[in-house]
Amino acid sequence: MLQRRGFLAATVDEIAAEAGYTRGAVYKHFGGKEGLWQTVVDAHTEAHLQLLGETLDRAANRQDLIAALTPSTFAGDEAAAKWSTAAMEFMAAVTRHPEAAAASVAAQRLHEEQIGALLEKACRRLHIRPAMPLEQIVVVLGALGGSLSLRAAVDPATDAAAHAAGVMSIMFPEPN
Repeated sequence: MLQRRGFLAATVDEIAAEAGYTRGAVYKHFGGKEGLWQTVVDAHTEAHLQLLGETLDRAANRQDLIAALTPSTFAGDEAAAKWSTAAMEFMAAVTRHPEAAAASVAAQRLHEEQIGALLEKACRRLHIRPAMPLEQIVVVLGALGGSLSLRAAVDPATDAAAHAAGVMSIMFPEPN
């Protein structure tokens, strides 16, 4: 429901009804829509890290590394595009909820650290020296991916993959 309708459009009543629960059950177990979203994100994070790790382990060169970091939302994946849009809506919404924002930031930082570790391993193996600290690159890639996904959702003519690859080619220069 959250992904299909978007974080802002989906109501707690709709979410509960689709899951076969009451509105009160959603609040009891998750504290509301924000807590439910964070639970969903946490569940997907492990799968994302596993897939990214496997993809980076198979990377044979810089181009493979850059391709591994190009979000599937850029390849016309409608479900991934809806996920990105809902995630951006969530981030905007939690700015008004300090507790939910703090929980989201803590989870995001942990995810970013794990991505950074995977990138460090791949860069070391491929002899790539990133142009800036990996901690910063991971944050920039997340922001870039989210923004380009939204841009592509409203302007399908946007070549988001080319924009992302161009930025990544600067952040991950050719090995010396």
